[in-house]
Amino acid sequence: MTIRQLSSDYTIRGFRRRLASLDSVPQFAVLGIASGVVTGIVILVFRTLIEMPLTWLLDGSFEDFESLSPEFAFGLPVAGAAVLALLLVITRQGRRRLGVIHVLERLARHQGHLLWRNAAIQFVGGIIALGTGQSGGREGPAIHLGAACSSLMGQRMQLPNNSIRVLVGCGAAAAISASFNTPIAGVIFSMEVIIMEYTIAGFIPVMLAAVTATLINQTVYGTNTAFSVPEVSMNSFLDLPYLVLIGITIGTLAALFIRLIQIIHQYAPSAVWIRMLMAGTITGTIALAIPEVLGQGYDSVDQAMAGDLTLTLMLAICTFKILASAATVALGMPVGVIGPTLVVGAMAGAILGQLGAHAFPGDASTPAFYVMMGMGAMMGAALQAPLAALMAVMELTQNVNIILPAMLVIIVANITASHAFGMRSIFIMQMEALGLEYRQNPLSMTLNRASVASIMNRNFERVTREIDRDRAQDVLTDNPTWLLVHEDQRSPGFILRAEDLLIYLKEHDDVLINLGEIPATRMDVTSVLIQATLSEALDALNSKGVDAVYVNRITAPMIDSVIGIVTRRDIESYYQK
Repeated sequence: MTIRQLSSDYTIRGFRRRLASLDSVPQFAVLGIASGVVTGIVILVFRTLIEMPLTWLLDGSFEDFESLSPEFAFGLPVAGAAVLALLLVITRQGRRRLGVIHVLERLARHQGHLLWRNAAIQFVGGIIALGTGQSGGREGPAIHLGAACSSLMGQRMQLPNNSIRVLVGCGAAAAISASFNTPIAGVIFSMEVIIMEYTIAGFIPVMLAAVTATLINQTVYGTNTAFSVPEVSMNSFLDLPYLVLIGITIGTLAALFIRLIQIIHQYAPSAVWIRMLMAGTITGTIALAIPEVLGQGYDSVDQAMAGDLTLTLMLAICTFKILASAATVALGMPVGVIGPTLVVGAMAGAILGQLGAHAFPGDASTPAFYVMMGMGAMMGAALQAPLAALMAVMELTQNVNIILPAMLVIIVANITASHAFGMRSIFIMQMEALGLEYRQNPLSMTLNRASVASIMNRNFERVTREIDRDRAQDVLTDNPTWLLVHEDQRSPGFILRAEDLLIYLKEHDDVLINLGEIPATRMDVTSVLIQATLSEALDALNSKGVDAVYVNRITAPMIDSVIGIVTRRDIESYYQK
């Protein structure tokens, strides 16, 4: 490698070129760290703006909604819903797409290009919703914000689309990591739910993003996780049959939760302001009797782990948290669904743990053990992300001895929800309800990993359809592979193998040559931008009915700056290797 070639790799153009393929590990590592820094700062600001007003309002604890008078417990979510209704009414419909389903939609249909306006609405709307006690979590908004900030950074740098897709995964992992202080769970969640594939090259930037965001979060909030988890362990193998029963019960509960969201969404009014007021009123009405349903509810989880909640209260929290959260999510509040699944799972686990302790006194494990099992089972079943749930349980407990029982209860819950009740991930169900079906086939997933710049042929010459013999000989002196043929002053119309022109010149002595009529291998072409992935190039080939694309770099409006050629065979060769 020459000094000139080496130095070019450190220019922005060289950086983009290397990112065209996932094999460029150092460049993707830099992106991962940058994503972690940006996401970590944004989530820190987002979390602070939620917690500071609540700390002042609730006399020192931002989760102590139980201290509110009945009037405030009802009025706070209703007032928040009214403000959200006003905000969303003046917002265009397309900008109301928020949360994880918006991230999945933009990945599926727009190569991960998220919009700053939607992110701004998510930021403001999330603060209003969570700051007024709506029944939801901050993880969904955090994922949207992390993915959007990382995507916008890539778009600003004009990076190829395959790297922007990786940046979306980095942002999602960093957001989960910063929210829970669980970097491994953040990485696995991103791979399992957002990107929906595992690759070694993809792991490195996502891991770096998660670690970086976690470190930034720890500078303010310390190393403690989102929950105060005491030492937990399984007393004996006699617990295993009971854990199977817990898995079946919580898998059924997860299916009920998803189905309730579907039903409420199906019958919800179309006017956004009515939906917001309905969600706030439902939450406020429930809070009159059970104020524990307000907000994230993580303080109730800590109390359940310590064994400080009665069986009756835990049953009420579990029941009404499902109802309030299902209404909040289904009616479109800009909150997340992961937090409610953890709270519901914790209450269900604690209830079943207490029942087991009464049935088998002396043999049952600690309350915190069953709470953690319930949280993992509910999260895994509702999100259909068993590995992310397992990693979350392990990191929250910081105890590897819990892996065996956690694996059992999570898998049983997943099988119960997915096979016994036919439920898919809550995010996929939400997308389908909105007519945003999300499907990824193996071919598209493979081709989305690389940009056209990684395989394009740069050895070509641009010529007109009619060319004189001297010009033809001059063009062939550089031994190009392809000739990109223009129809007069219009965009290129087809490509031609240069060797076919060379053969024609040897066999004929024409002074003026029509490249559209000589015997040759010709392919009609269409254009794609240099940022396009191979999947986008294949879509362009199929939609236009051609066999090659020429790769454009935009230098000025309406001006083609062609820098390479990719044929259908090139794409097939990449996929098959």
